[in-house]
Amino acid sequence: MGNTLTCCVSPNASPKLGRPAGPAQPDYESEIYEAVAGDAVAVPPAPAAVEPAELDFGAGESHHLQHISDREMPEDLALESNPSDHPRASTIFLSKSQTDVREKRKSNHLNHVSPGQLTKKYSSCSTIFLDDSTVSQPNLRATIKCVTLAIYYHIKNRDANRSLDIFDERSHPLTREKVPEEYFKHDPEHKFIYRFVRTLFSAAQLTAECAIVTLVYLERLLTYAEIDICPTNWKRIVLGAILLASKVWDDQAVWNVDYCQILKDITVEDMNEMERHFLELLQFNINVPASVYAKYYFDLRSLADDNNLNFLFAPLSKERAQNLEAISRLCEDKYKDLCKAAIRRSFSADNFIGVQRSNAILS
Repeated sequence: MGNTLTCCVSPNASPKLGRPAGPAQPDYESEIYEAVAGDAVAVPPAPAAVEPAELDFGAGESHHLQHISDREMPEDLALESNPSDHPRASTIFLSKSQTDVREKRKSNHLNHVSPGQLTKKYSSCSTIFLDDSTVSQPNLRATIKCVTLAIYYHIKNRDANRSLDIFDERSHPLTREKVPEEYFKHDPEHKFIYRFVRTLFSAAQLTAECAIVTLVYLERLLTYAEIDICPTNWKRIVLGAILLASKVWDDQAVWNVDYCQILKDITVEDMNEMERHFLELLQFNINVPASVYAKYYFDLRSLADDNNLNFLFAPLSKERAQNLEAISRLCEDKYKDLCKAAIRRSFSADNFIGVQRSNAILS
């Protein structure tokens, strides 16, 4: 889970952030705060040692550790019903957003509201418009906007206010200033959620893929723990999901002590406890299949399209087309190498029909 041993040994910063030894630190905007003393990392409690005499192996039986993907899920928590586990299950945030999208379209139709000038560009025979976001390399700014919009719909259209004390900001505040009780009675706006998440991603230097994995863990937590994300817990739930996603996704993860320099009045012990609870509620299921990741990416694009969050489109130039062709050629070469390695002396009738590809002509 991301450099747990070295973080416990050394109080210095993680190699990803590369903090200097001196006291000078950049002064971030309202969501960035001063460093908090302490240094530890969340490590699940080690199991009790078992004496060799206590191990009772039956004759002829094979004992092995069960892989996390082989665990049996509870009957009321079938994989097919969990969007964060199964690629065919529809995402929760997209279904929650459809109510507002339908009401907005209905209101515009009844009030004869014109959609205005069309800002979305469409391809033609002579011009092809493409954006710079792909499933393997999403655009960071657009992805964070979509993910925070999904969180906004989760809060706005929640079923109830079920929560846990570990995520309650009233019990575990993130700031030293006393937050008025009135603050927790109103749903946060999308721009406020975006500012909070963008600040964390900017300070911790996280990637767009980490934002998508964050949303996967968030919906998995809501499903497994049967809780709701609401004004009292959304910051800590999002923080826990980002913390876990950064450790799983990035090779050089951000340490827990680094978040204490980003957020104000939060201790390493608090971060460790929240991380442990988050993992336990997820049943330590941190696996994100590629099919689930792709589903969330394309559903986020659908969410952006429904809410007029258009990606930045640009016409396909000759230079850009050549770059895409070069990338495609590399992928094709890898595919050919795999096909050569799979050649056998005998073939089935299924292999007689090959896939024919036509070459694209760029003028």
